[in-house]
Amino acid sequence: MRILLWHVHGSWTTSFVQGPHTYLLPVTPGRGPDGLGRARTWDWPDSVVEVPPERLRDADIDLVVLQRPHELGLVDRWLGRRPPLVYLEHNAPHGPPGVPDTRHPAAAIPGVTLVHVTHFNRLMWDAGRTETAVVEHGVVDPGHRWTGELERAAVVVNEPVRRGRTTGTDLLPALSRAAPLDVFGMRAEGLAEHLGLAPDRCRARDVVQSELHTELARRRVYLHPVRWTSLGLSLLEAMHLGMPVVALATTEVTEAVPPGAGVVSNRVDVLTDAVRGFLADPSHARAVGDEARAAALARYGLSRFLDDWERLLKEVTR
Repeated sequence: MRILLWHVHGSWTTSFVQGPHTYLLPVTPGRGPDGLGRARTWDWPDSVVEVPPERLRDADIDLVVLQRPHELGLVDRWLGRRPPLVYLEHNAPHGPPGVPDTRHPAAAIPGVTLVHVTHFNRLMWDAGRTETAVVEHGVVDPGHRWTGELERAAVVVNEPVRRGRTTGTDLLPALSRAAPLDVFGMRAEGLAEHLGLAPDRCRARDVVQSELHTELARRRVYLHPVRWTSLGLSLLEAMHLGMPVVALATTEVTEAVPPGAGVVSNRVDVLTDAVRGFLADPSHARAVGDEARAAALARYGLSRFLDDWERLLKEVTR
């Protein structure tokens, strides 16, 4: 099967392109948002092929995976036709349930199948009568790397200053009293100053993608303070690494982190106590991290993810 999709979410795409198909990615001069082409920081197989938009009209395409509302217009303009369509939604709706912006844009596309990455997201989005499905995340296993040698907590969040309460940035001062924090992610610079924290209590860490897993695994515990988002792949990757996790009990987290794999709560005092406990007891941290890895492999392994997608693709294109 030849599948057209845009390079929008690098981590998710890394898992998706491990399947048995040919994946066509638009590439434009300058590699802008609608033509990033192949990833520069992830390892993708040769079955991922860059295609300039002007060549798509004559390309053999069996299915299109949309991920942003405007991509349907690109399909019409660049292909001049509509192959079978899947709309992959990575995110939870921006507003609380019941407000107008929970109506999903795919609800206006005839014949599309809307695919969510969590059951929570399907519950919260209003898709009308559009056919919907859930294919939960799958992660390329980075291996058990946890050493916990650094008595610090790792946090992964992009743009924590701009996104503020959404990513739980306001919770970091309280949590930093339980452990010094290393915050990884795009545009995290200036975070300590923004929060009024000393540099030794909160550091923005800028590492390339190929080094991220190793750096995370050196920290004693993984901290996930996000209030409202989809299920972060960084949380699942940390579990694969064998890290104990401490997380807010929001969105899909309570499904992803079973008892024994970490501490999940909406009480900040419970979270801070958990972080302190893992820092004080490396053996306990290792045991909980082993449980986290086992849980992640069982539910979010790559084979299950690819099998679920294969079944869905066959249904959509039959």
